[in-house]
Amino acid sequence: MAGELIARCRKRLASGFELDADLRIPLDEAPVTVLFGPSGSGKSTLLRLIAGLERPDEGTISPGGAVWFDTSRHIDLPPQRRRAAFLFQDYALFPHLTVAENVAFAAPRDAASALLDRFGLAALASRLPRSLSGGQQQRVALVRALASKPALLLLDEPLSALDAATRTRTRHQLRELLLESGVRSIVVTHDRTEAIALGDWLAVMIEGSIRQTGPVQEVLRCPADAQVAESAGVENVLPAEVVARQYGLVTIAIGVVCLDAVDRGETGALFACIRGEDITIARNRAEGSSARNRLDGRVRAVTLEGPVARVELDCGFPLVAVVTAQSAADMQLQPGDSVCAVIKTTALQLVR
Repeated sequence: MAGELIARCRKRLASGFELDADLRIPLDEAPVTVLFGPSGSGKSTLLRLIAGLERPDEGTISPGGAVWFDTSRHIDLPPQRRRAAFLFQDYALFPHLTVAENVAFAAPRDAASALLDRFGLAALASRLPRSLSGGQQQRVALVRALASKPALLLLDEPLSALDAATRTRTRHQLRELLLESGVRSIVVTHDRTEAIALGDWLAVMIEGSIRQTGPVQEVLRCPADAQVAESAGVENVLPAEVVARQYGLVTIAIGVVCLDAVDRGETGALFACIRGEDITIARNRAEGSSARNRLDGRVRAVTLEGPVARVELDCGFPLVAVVTAQSAADMQLQPGDSVCAVIKTTALQLVR
């Protein structure tokens, strides 16, 4: 499928939640799009609307120039005519059918056999779903979805049913399978790590609306507003105000502390967004560094999170840095320690 997917949908749920989304995906540029946002933002609902499993109150759904739904033209194709395969969170494999029979349900047996070979599942062909690991079940469900030769593949939180260790191993496998399939895909997730690992294009959904779209790294690096930044996992989203500008830099005040950032024309009250991994911690002011922002601070807490450490600082305002666990150990960081937080001007983003 080429061209652009357009999904303008309005839907009011029985709970009172209102979805009013305008999603546009350049399918030629985005083999895998991630529909990303906090739980309850409407991501799964929008995916079901695209698939035809639910009906918008009004709107248009048009993939690659085709029309699947249009209230003004009274078009509403049923799910089986939309050529969209849907992978549910629990995979929905038939428990009484073998792997081969599950895949053959969506394709002729000879085609199913070829798919099992292609995606490395031939050795599991005679097994029932209950005898498979979570990762194997996911792969079988994905291959069954591809067996119907869809134009669009929709995956609703495809890794949520897996334990943490399996989820980590499966992310890159899923990405490879999606690319190998050649089918344009939309993946729903609220996990930033999964979004980065799986996606080419990111659509951020908050409170029922699409707030920002673009290449994954571009959206995560330059969030459109404070809510997008918080949803994208930016550790520091701080109220700030512009107080001066010169030589291509803008000085902002966060409380009584001033920092420099690249001047992009912002004025007035803003939010300063600083990713934890963009903050360097030193035992002294590190005057040899080219970074303009050096803040004296005190360690409030150090929390190990696998290979990284989350370091909470008091620099006149709360600041969270993310360093490697090894760095935290080498510096022997402890609550109460005096340190210097170093932030480059280019690492500080200003948003409304």
